[in-house]
Amino acid sequence: MNKEKISILITNFNKEKFIEECILSCLSQNYNNLEIIIVDNSSTDESMSKIKKYSNELFIVKKKRDSLYSPKNQIDSLIEAFKKSTGNLILLLDGDDYFLPNKASHIKDIFLKNNNLDVVFDVPRILSNNKFTHLKIKNKYNKNIWPTTIPTSGISFKRAFFENCLEFNLFDNYPTLEIDFRINFFAQRIQRKFLTIKENLTIYRKVNDGIMSNVNFFSYNWWLKRLQAHYFIIKVYKKNELNYKKNYDFYLTKITVWLLNKIIK
Repeated sequence: MNKEKISILITNFNKEKFIEECILSCLSQNYNNLEIIIVDNSSTDESMSKIKKYSNELFIVKKKRDSLYSPKNQIDSLIEAFKKSTGNLILLLDGDDYFLPNKASHIKDIFLKNNNLDVVFDVPRILSNNKFTHLKIKNKYNKNIWPTTIPTSGISFKRAFFENCLEFNLFDNYPTLEIDFRINFFAQRIQRKFLTIKENLTIYRKVNDGIMSNVNFFSYNWWLKRLQAHYFIIKVYKKNELNYKKNYDFYLTKITVWLLNKIIK
């Protein structure tokens, strides 16, 4: 694995302000055997003009937006990028985030030293309003609830892991659920061949037009997304023939969505 090819899969939609910094962070990695694939999801800003400046160093894919839901479009874009990739190690990256120069080499070293791992999560630093903070990992004692979600740009995995996800149909249905939520839950609660590290390797940019920025706490869409998360978990447990005990949060969420539907109608 010392000379392992690493594929960095970037998804972009209208991130013209940040996409160059994202790309340059990949090109400046201190690891040479890299393959950088970027999927632009029909941006309407100047993203493509900036991306094309690096066409000799990137594999560029243009993709139509096939869904009304941003999480589903992102999933489709990453699947498309994965199909084009050839690396045995995969690093995911959103178009408004960026890597520190040692990200690829450090992740490769971790996999090299821990052959049993399928997924590595690196906890990113959060950049918001020109200030850095750390993502807090919550200790959740209920095993039937989802773990703290490490953002997409902090997820790295072996190729076989993602192939397993596709075979399992992990990305089907529930269009409001992001790919990072699905991978975090599947890796941490089902597969359990993961490692979470706290080294600063990734910068996660918190922006107003993020993938789920229109989902305000306790809004109807927030509750609906939460209910879909519960149903997703139930499906995953059932497909793995594991016992799942519905908890108070499931019933509270289900009743709340039902009541809000009554009010809206």
